[in-house]
Amino acid sequence: MHVQDSHWSSASAVATGAAMSAPTGSGRADGARTTPLRVDAQRNLEHVLRAAREVFGELGYGAPMEDVARRARVGVGTVYRRFPSKDVLVRRIAEEETSRLTDQARAALGQEDEPWSALSRFLRTSVASGAGRLLPPQVLRVGVAEEHDLSDHARVPQQRTQPAAGELRLVPDDPTAAAPEDSGTAQLLDVVGQLVERARAAGELRPDVSVSDVLLVIATAAPSLPDATQQAAASARLLDILLEGLRSRPA
Repeated sequence: MHVQDSHWSSASAVATGAAMSAPTGSGRADGARTTPLRVDAQRNLEHVLRAAREVFGELGYGAPMEDVARRARVGVGTVYRRFPSKDVLVRRIAEEETSRLTDQARAALGQEDEPWSALSRFLRTSVASGAGRLLPPQVLRVGVAEEHDLSDHARVPQQRTQPAAGELRLVPDDPTAAAPEDSGTAQLLDVVGQLVERARAAGELRPDVSVSDVLLVIATAAPSLPDATQQAAASARLLDILLEGLRSRPA
């Protein structure tokens, strides 16, 4: 799993400052414009976004902008005209992938009555889409709970607030800080939390499995391999193994 989050926290400030300094009518720095793009400019933007998903998915968010430009077959200046820093581009890609995963989780909730089928459907769909490799770094950051540290509430909705010793859990950058006000991430965690709670209540999910575990499965079971057929086969096999590990066992 190649998730890197250097300078991530500065993305909002960069995006805000760039948007305020952009010339009138030139559009916003985060890729959304107030006026329509020319056909060629729109095409370049789509190429850059597609290339960014591929490059960050393969190499992690630490990959340089030059790699994105090379994959998009445009000059690096073209990339920077649309996204004044890598942080802005990273945030754009991560937000889109978070939204896609949230939609997939909602679809699983709405279309599968059986709790385990809903959870496994979400995992299979999300792994197949490759979105797990592009989740925001703060969603995937985990810590190990110590026996003497059981008062720190995990920020994931619907997950136990007092994890057992040694259990992986999501933790904020600053353990004393409040949960981040990221509505997209919050929605994802909430919907996945519902899938987890339903499967746990039905006795089909191990009681110690948390939302963070499910997200780690999504990220881990989507390896990046040069051959698409091998990648699909490896993902399917790994996910089968991980799903088996998530299921509860008769006492």
